[in-house]
Amino acid sequence: MSARATTAHSVVEIKAAGKWFAGILVAAYALVAVIPLAWILMTGFKSPPDSISYPPKVVFEPSLEGYVNVFTNRSRQTPEYLESLGPPKAWYDKISRKRNMVITGPSRFAGRYMNSVVIGFGSTFLAVFLGTLAAYGFSRFKVPLKDDLLFFILSTRMMPPIAVAIPIFLMYRTLGLSDTILGMILLYTAVNVSLAVWLLKGFIDEIPREYEEAAVVDGYTRLQAFIKVILPQMRAGIAATAIFCLIFAWNEYAFALLLTSGNAQTAPPFIPIIIGEGGLDWPAVAAGTTLFLVPIVFFTVLLRNQLLRGITFGAVRK
Repeated sequence: MSARATTAHSVVEIKAAGKWFAGILVAAYALVAVIPLAWILMTGFKSPPDSISYPPKVVFEPSLEGYVNVFTNRSRQTPEYLESLGPPKAWYDKISRKRNMVITGPSRFAGRYMNSVVIGFGSTFLAVFLGTLAAYGFSRFKVPLKDDLLFFILSTRMMPPIAVAIPIFLMYRTLGLSDTILGMILLYTAVNVSLAVWLLKGFIDEIPREYEEAAVVDGYTRLQAFIKVILPQMRAGIAATAIFCLIFAWNEYAFALLLTSGNAQTAPPFIPIIIGEGGLDWPAVAAGTTLFLVPIVFFTVLLRNQLLRGITFGAVRK
């Protein structure tokens, strides 16, 4: 019997030309996606005249004026008054003096930024926590009218926020939750929990029941089996779900604009109204936007490996 060399090829193997074409498309898409972000980053380091110059300046003298303006309130003063103050003591005072302005105090940006952090991460934690418990129940137990309940949960995600904005506004005003951090956390949790339930149920369905049954045979309770067996295998799914929930809560604008005005106002409705001399202070707006992107980018990069695993989880069945 003679041995014959055989070569096996995957039916989905891509030729070299196809790989090059796909690489070019991905690079082009990445370039198109990065250009707006790069322009925002550049605008944050421009002076106000450079930010509105035409044609737009690509090469310019960097300035931290936008970052100073986003964190401070300023007032225009006469040259005589500025001379009476003496030389500026801090670097940010020097930047303001160049515009014949003095810093009168901190702006509200830092407080609005912290509100976004607390509301965004707080609602994400609650949505993922409640979604994990609900998804486990739907996946592992016989729930009456399971499909109808899952569709009802998902249907809450289909409704545009503006359609329920007025009823929620009236309800919050009656309950005293308007312009409160607790009210915004509860609202974003209610919106995100439907997404969390549907995403996490798919991940739990992919985990064999035999793992839990073996843990129960070894003496674990149902809760212990869930914590020690199921949760470790759900890390990828939880990370992916958390990122999607955080992105919604972090960027949400309609509810934040309608339901908050002072104490609980977040950064999205605050950044667009940063006013400088003559109108919008574009360097300050760009600086605030850049700082607003940092936590979500850091959180996504931190969980990028789990995110990639979570998105592809269950795509290949053995």
